[in-house]
Amino acid sequence: MAFEFNGQSIETTATGYLVNQEDWSEDLARAMAEAEEIGELTERHWDVINYLREEYFDNRENQPNTRAIIKAMSDAWGEKIKQDALYALFPFDPSKQGGRIAGLPESRRKGGY
Repeated sequence: MAFEFNGQSIETTATGYLVNQEDWSEDLARAMAEAEEIGELTERHWDVINYLREEYFDNRENQPNTRAIIKAMSDAWGEKIKQDALYALFPFDPSKQGGRIAGLPESRRKGGY
């Protein structure tokens, strides 16, 4: 499969994940979010995206589950958040859909929580 972006064809897997993580950019993330009907990426979206990218690229390709994202975002935002706050940002699973928009490979772990 491919994702059309700025006149280029960006190669993706059958489930929409980038084949080459080097193809990722913030502009591509915005276009992917729009295609998935998330709308404009807010500061909180970017907090999750950047956290997922940091965990993957700086922590031995770790791909946090939803529980870990809740804890990290609660710390980052200075408030205790619940799962529904993350699903409001990424309705099709914060760890999976967020990871896809963050340009990460598809997670092979089971379960989201």
